[in-house]
Amino acid sequence: MTRTDPRLVVFSSLYPSQVRPNAGVFVRERMRRVAAHCELAVVSPVPWFPFQGVIRKFKPNYRPQPATYECQDGIDVYFPRFLSLPGLGRRWDGLMMALGSYRTLYRLSRNFGFNLIDAHFAYPDGYAAGWLGRCFHVPVTITLRGTEVPLSKIASRRARLLAALRRAARVFSVSESLKRHVVSIGAEADKILVVGNGVDTNVFYPLDKVSTRQNLQLNVDAPVLISVGGLVDRKGFHRVIEILPALLAKHPGLRYLIVGGGSPEGDIRQRLERQVADLGLAEQVRFLGAMPAAALKEVLSAADVFVLATANEGWANVFLEAMACGLPIVTTDVGGNREVVCDDSLGQVVPFGDRDALLETLDAALGRDWDRHAIIAYAAQNGWDQRVAVLVAEFNQLVNRS
Repeated sequence: MTRTDPRLVVFSSLYPSQVRPNAGVFVRERMRRVAAHCELAVVSPVPWFPFQGVIRKFKPNYRPQPATYECQDGIDVYFPRFLSLPGLGRRWDGLMMALGSYRTLYRLSRNFGFNLIDAHFAYPDGYAAGWLGRCFHVPVTITLRGTEVPLSKIASRRARLLAALRRAARVFSVSESLKRHVVSIGAEADKILVVGNGVDTNVFYPLDKVSTRQNLQLNVDAPVLISVGGLVDRKGFHRVIEILPALLAKHPGLRYLIVGGGSPEGDIRQRLERQVADLGLAEQVRFLGAMPAAALKEVLSAADVFVLATANEGWANVFLEAMACGLPIVTTDVGGNREVVCDDSLGQVVPFGDRDALLETLDAALGRDWDRHAIIAYAAQNGWDQRVAVLVAEFNQLVNRS
């Protein structure tokens, strides 16, 4: 029997573009490596409705519209539009995403001849991919990345999410906890394979702390905390800011670096800046904006402890990126966080919402002499090669079985 090589359409509404360079970088990082083994093209549907230009007059960054095509690292990336009405209309995003993407996939079926759709996020992306898979008679895979937890609390979204998982030939989950969650609401356990995210240690590695601090105009002896993520409520920057006055009493000279910008979930920077001002922390907290990986490793290398008081995560890539730069992690016991920070030598996991525990743990972490070489070695053990090998083997099996 002649084997057929996988030819993938990667289907994800969250993917980097020239107007949103930091959106879905974790999807691109995985699939860029898969592209070394399988031919693929990317379809990243973009929400649109006729009067969004009016909203943009008041919110300049509302739904930025990329070009319909980009070539990224030799990979074809298409950005078809789909009708998405604000508010109540979002419940139809899955269906509209499929309709809006159909023409692009039709052209790809003729010119590229794809034989598998690899979707990221169960809803709306996976739901749309399931319908498209039926239309083009190809198997569909879905990767669970964490949004499934809050979406499953909405009855209509939970039903569509589970419908997407039923139609999928294979489901990947970035963490065991996320797999347990979707199984608890009715997904098939046997269909789900846990494949965590990885880290590129050729990109993330420690730089000299003295020089990085000089570049950032930080005191060489100052205790430095850092958080990285989209400036949205669930990431918990405000939870760290609220305990800084108490931490400053124990660690004079403390500085807190916040790296990140707005995302499709929102942008609470102004609210965070008001909180900082109200607490008199303007000198202690620095907002550095979103950063590419090359710049991110510099600020990570300048810090002492990475903290993320998050309300929900699937598998936070940024933990491994920080560890690859030698940082211990302090985070909350949600999602897959305990699976990444799986040993006390790598950091500490505290109960979500426990202000005192977060304060005490950060105090201890700043005063502890961490084995940073061991932390870096752990990150290196979680590189992309092993993850990609599992994915490619699954893609091969699905294509040849179908």
